[in-house]
Amino acid sequence: MKLRADQTGDRGLPMPLWLQGGLEAAQAAIISALVVVAPIVAVWATAGFQNGQFEVLARLAGQSWLLVHGVPLELAGAGTGAASHGGSGILNLIPLGLTLIPFLLAWRAGRRLARASYTDQLWQALLGSWAVYAAFGAATGFVCRNADVVINLWYAMLVPLVPFGLGMVIGARREAGSWSRLIGVDAVDWISRTSQHSRWAGSYFASAAKAGFVAVFSALTLAAALLAVDLFIHWNLVVSVYEALDAGPVGGAALTIAQLGFLPNLVVFALAWTSGAGFAMGAGSQAGALGTAVGPLPSIPVLAAIPSGTLDYAFVALIVPVLAGVMAGWWFLREGENHFDEWLAIKVHARWFTATASTLVLGVLAGLAAGLLTMCLAWMARGSAGLGRLTAIGPDPLWTGLWVAAEVGAGVVIGYAAGPWLEREKIRAAEQDAELVH
Repeated sequence: MKLRADQTGDRGLPMPLWLQGGLEAAQAAIISALVVVAPIVAVWATAGFQNGQFEVLARLAGQSWLLVHGVPLELAGAGTGAASHGGSGILNLIPLGLTLIPFLLAWRAGRRLARASYTDQLWQALLGSWAVYAAFGAATGFVCRNADVVINLWYAMLVPLVPFGLGMVIGARREAGSWSRLIGVDAVDWISRTSQHSRWAGSYFASAAKAGFVAVFSALTLAAALLAVDLFIHWNLVVSVYEALDAGPVGGAALTIAQLGFLPNLVVFALAWTSGAGFAMGAGSQAGALGTAVGPLPSIPVLAAIPSGTLDYAFVALIVPVLAGVMAGWWFLREGENHFDEWLAIKVHARWFTATASTLVLGVLAGLAAGLLTMCLAWMARGSAGLGRLTAIGPDPLWTGLWVAAEVGAGVVIGYAAGPWLEREKIRAAEQDAELVH
């Protein structure tokens, strides 16, 4: 079976698939490296570095490339200060916004390789690309390590494969149109051989998990909106930090790019803030809707917007994950996959009991899915700057996941229970619009 693009006759470049995969990986590695090098060169051109030697700047660029891919860097010179605060001197705070660059490049490469491959040959292209990317990471780690920055070569070789490999597989799946066409397994035929009850159970649990995803996506959207409002309110403080730094046009632009690279991290921080779990900005600090206590912060403009002190009515922000859960519960109702409620109604004829029980179970399942996804996001967004108190930055994954799970679960129950009323209101509004037209 060929992938979709093959069926149109497009076989890509006339070369072995492993070689084409290697070339795609090399292209993605070079482009992502250029994106990292560009601001460093711009700052160097304006004499922004105290040590402007080519060797030093090349190492800095390589270390930045590895950090963007999630490779932890051990700052040897920061070990004493970090140790005094219980830290390890490890720099592993990943700018998730910049990590999207290799991910998207891999997504594009995955689509191109899928168009050039038969289903039973795609693994050749993938292995070729992963081997080249791993070699690029290992070579970068070997060349860029020094006495001040220690790099584990195994990490440098394997960790960059996570965003790159994930992007490539998702891109290939997008081009193939389905997982079965991607890996050569006819999932539809396998599912058709299962019992009807198994199919209903599968669709129910899958829809509950999707409801959790809908809730987290909605919560992140609302948290991003609150973050934008907070930056707008505290814009004068942000500008004051820029003016105090006096980095010049190029330095200010590079600083802004770096902060934009951490924008997805900040959105996750905002979600943790609204959930009540909060996030840390240094060892022993906590910022959240229920209270904020942070120590001195580095002179980074965006950090000036962190709400501080006692905030009146900040607890109202806790409604954000609940509202996201309401949206997810309504979505699940419209999906029409509550087969557990149907099964329970057949077994027990007391509708008041079956409706309540099935709705509560749905809230638990969707909340659990949302909590697990939030834990993953919090784990990716948090990290250590490897210096002094800043060895603990970001939300605690477990605590944040528990808060979001509980709040989303409550919202799903409310949204699913109120869904029929919301649907009736929509139908009534549509009927009124139709009457006005006629």
